[in-house]
Amino acid sequence: MILIADCGSTKIDWCLLNGSEKVAQIFTTGMNALMLTQEEMSLCIHNELLPHIVSYKVDEIFYYGAGIISDEIKEHVQGALKENIPSATKIEVNSDLLAAARALCGRNPGIACILGTGSNSCYYDGENVVDNVSPLGYILGDEGSGAVMGKLLVGDVLKKQLPEHLCEKFLKEYDLDRNKIITAVYRQPAANRFLAHFAPFLQKNINEPAIHDLVLRSFISFFVRNVENYPNYKELPVNFVGSIAYVQKNVLMEAAQTRGITVGAIMQNPMEGLIRYHSVSC
Repeated sequence: MILIADCGSTKIDWCLLNGSEKVAQIFTTGMNALMLTQEEMSLCIHNELLPHIVSYKVDEIFYYGAGIISDEIKEHVQGALKENIPSATKIEVNSDLLAAARALCGRNPGIACILGTGSNSCYYDGENVVDNVSPLGYILGDEGSGAVMGKLLVGDVLKKQLPEHLCEKFLKEYDLDRNKIITAVYRQPAANRFLAHFAPFLQKNINEPAIHDLVLRSFISFFVRNVENYPNYKELPVNFVGSIAYVQKNVLMEAAQTRGITVGAIMQNPMEGLIRYHSVSC
């Protein structure tokens, strides 16, 4: 049996396959491998995953996750998995960006993008990620992400760049004022998540011209500063995974059209694509 893990900082989506048949799907607490020791990851796997798969024999594990930025970190994740699932003779650990590429493109070349709380992109040759424009995080980059759109929205509200009724509606809906926002952004951890959680407001009010313009400009900025750095971006489909891309797909398509870019697949999350990928012999 094959065990696939799509791991983010908030949750992990585990899927157990017998050939192409989905045997079980389990959700556990997220792990960022950059932030945790091997022992901490092993404990999470032991406590949250093992009770659900103890009756199955896992032969192969394909783990994709946040924070996989070095061989040393890969080895820590592999070690934590091997400690808990010794039956696995193959354990492959890769980044969430490769998960996006495999889910979106399969074994065909293409450009794969993530648009969620953060953003990222790569050129994928059908086997490996061969080029990656650094996303740089929500302060220096992450164009088109939930965090950056939230940052733009909050800034426009506080500087009164949006129509008055939208400013009032936003502050009332989230019970916010200037001081609460400043405290959350500058004095509390995970400001990117705080900013990204305003994405539903953008979606609910997307027919407001000012909101539509904000989202459209964010996506155009993502294309210009990221996708258009890949030499063959007009020759290949540009594919997307992530909540922001999925929910705002109409505006995303509009932005792509303004830049002469062909959009391929748009998925909310990569798991179904990963199941298809790993159902075919690797």
